[in-house]
Amino acid sequence: MAIPYLRTMGTEVDAFLGQLARHLGPQRKRLAGLLLERLNGELPELWENADIEALTLEETAQHVTALLGLLEARPGAGASKAPPAALDMGRLYARRGIPVSRLLRAYRLGHLILLEQVQAEAPRLTGDWRLIHLASMRLVALGFGYVDRSSEEVVAAYQEERDHLLQRRLALTDRASKRIGTTLDITRTAEELTEVCTEDFADLVTVDLFDSALDAPGRGSPDAPAQRRVAQRSVLDGCPESPLRVGETHAYPEDSEPARALATGRSVLTHIAGNGLPPWVAPSGSHGRVLRDLGLHSVLLVPLHARGEALGLVQCVRHRTSVPFGEEDLALAQEIVSRAAVSIDNARRYTQERATALTLQRTLLPRTTVEQPAVETAARYLPAGSRAGVGGDWYDVIPLSGARVALVVGDVVGRGLHAAATMGRLRTAVRAFADIDLMPDELLTHLDDVVIRMQREESPDQGETTATCLYAVYDPVSRRCSLASAGHVPPTVVTPSAAGEAPRTSGRAELADVPVGPPLGLGGLPFETAEFDLPEDSLLVLHTDGLIAGRTRDVDLGLATLHEVLASAPDSLEETCDRLLTALLPGRPAADDVALLVARTRALDPDRVATMDLPSDPAAVSGARRFASDVLAAWGLANLSFTTELVVSELVTNAIRYGKPPVRLRLILRSTLICEVSDASSTTPHLRRARSYDEGGRGLLLVAQCAECWGTRHGREGKVIWAEQALPAEGVTVVEGT
Repeated sequence: MAIPYLRTMGTEVDAFLGQLARHLGPQRKRLAGLLLERLNGELPELWENADIEALTLEETAQHVTALLGLLEARPGAGASKAPPAALDMGRLYARRGIPVSRLLRAYRLGHLILLEQVQAEAPRLTGDWRLIHLASMRLVALGFGYVDRSSEEVVAAYQEERDHLLQRRLALTDRASKRIGTTLDITRTAEELTEVCTEDFADLVTVDLFDSALDAPGRGSPDAPAQRRVAQRSVLDGCPESPLRVGETHAYPEDSEPARALATGRSVLTHIAGNGLPPWVAPSGSHGRVLRDLGLHSVLLVPLHARGEALGLVQCVRHRTSVPFGEEDLALAQEIVSRAAVSIDNARRYTQERATALTLQRTLLPRTTVEQPAVETAARYLPAGSRAGVGGDWYDVIPLSGARVALVVGDVVGRGLHAAATMGRLRTAVRAFADIDLMPDELLTHLDDVVIRMQREESPDQGETTATCLYAVYDPVSRRCSLASAGHVPPTVVTPSAAGEAPRTSGRAELADVPVGPPLGLGGLPFETAEFDLPEDSLLVLHTDGLIAGRTRDVDLGLATLHEVLASAPDSLEETCDRLLTALLPGRPAADDVALLVARTRALDPDRVATMDLPSDPAAVSGARRFASDVLAAWGLANLSFTTELVVSELVTNAIRYGKPPVRLRLILRSTLICEVSDASSTTPHLRRARSYDEGGRGLLLVAQCAECWGTRHGREGKVIWAEQALPAEGVTVVEGT
């Protein structure tokens, strides 16, 4: 008899609950209002944001409807699901970064309050306290079962949204790591930061840098308020939210949030409600109206700090995105901005080092092309692109004794200040060795020793110093070119057109047959000097490998293009250089430094050169003096006869007395008068101070007093002692190259 009784009571309880639900149905709004009123005192955070408040109202009404529907539909029939607004609320809490525990607490409190209201209505429908008691017990069980099921679904929605947000943030972080800092350019790095952050994070991103931070490392300071807008990007065309344009300078008020963020180095999250726009956000009324119309509601201020220096400030703004920034967004922004700050600092440090290296490089290179009687020259130096860095390429034109000239091109392996400084040291060494008239192979041997000593002096972290060099000497008297290569690409020689052919249209362009020795710095390996004759008006083109080689360009193709351009080179060497750069480097700046030196050979008129072979007999000195006097008379330089005869007498006397035959005297007339005496001895004369009772030892002293300069150069066999005298102002007019 007990089981039918319980079944009867269960049916009565379900019927009573259904009756109670129908009775309360018209009072849904009142119940929801009472519920919200109670929750307002317990959970004030539900009303902190307008969107949460609006969704809370909707969610509460849906919960009341769902619970009454569960009672009216006889709950044993099936489980009730959480209303859509509850799932939306879970997702909103996830996007805001609010702990889900606060939402679940609201559910528990809310359903307890709702159950209290429903129980309070039961005595109005029946006086059977036993039925009311059983119905209350059933109501509590149904209510908490509903809360448990709803909570599970809300937590699942919350976690799903959190996972989605986490994936988006990881994707954003991954994009930032790949796309920010792809170049060593400050402005471009700032632009990359704005591009990444406006894709799926902020509606406006601005980057301001201190003017001092744009100059040199160590000068950026938050005490310098002036900042420059280097980049900004918005989801709207034209960045209407920003009162500044890229390139403009400004300063934030001292008591503003941006100024405090810069001073303290701490990021700031600011929520803007209604019309309360601070002055630093809207500096003018018209701009404030624009921001209010757009619905700006939150701003992130993240200082740019790298290696202990303040570089500037990044602002992230939301207006079109309805969800305001949260604490997790602030942490994400700090991570991205910190990476960007390191890239910006790297870029500005590299820019400073590149500018310094480029200045050093250009200072060490020849500033102007000095007019040479032996050759006409034109040169170009192009630094590599900003990402590759300044290298150690150089060229030089060095006047030598005997109207000769040295042409030099070299390339130090490496980039930056170290390469530029090494280049300067090697160029100075080459000039010093050229000054003592070493043969090309001997000069490179000494230069190789210099590089080896530099390697020993350097620390291991600087890397091993090595370089290539091409050294050529051209003599306009004999029209002979001597050159040697230390790992450097041979020069290109363009001989003039044959007689009867159109000039500069059928000249032959080909690589000089030069043995290429090892690069400088290896030591112990020989260099070889190649010699060949060059017809007058030939082109000698020296360059570094950056002109013909590249990451995507074949060396053979580069040489073919070089020869094609040179085969029809114009008369102007400057134009020839421009054509070569246009044809070979159309996409400048190049990936490597480029040094280019183009020389057109000249030949001295045989009438400006006089030679006399002398016997190894002191009596030949007087004949040498008469020969010099007759030559000067023919050249219209009789007023130089006295000093020239004195110089000739002393040099010939020394050669006959201390040298070995054959002895030869040669006079050369160009912009100066050159007197040379050669013999087969390798003994080097030296200047000394003769004592008062010495009978000799004053010859070279007299030569040094009479000549502008003098010196000795050694050949494979023997030596040449030479002296140069300046031509008088009223002397003969010498046409160079004739």
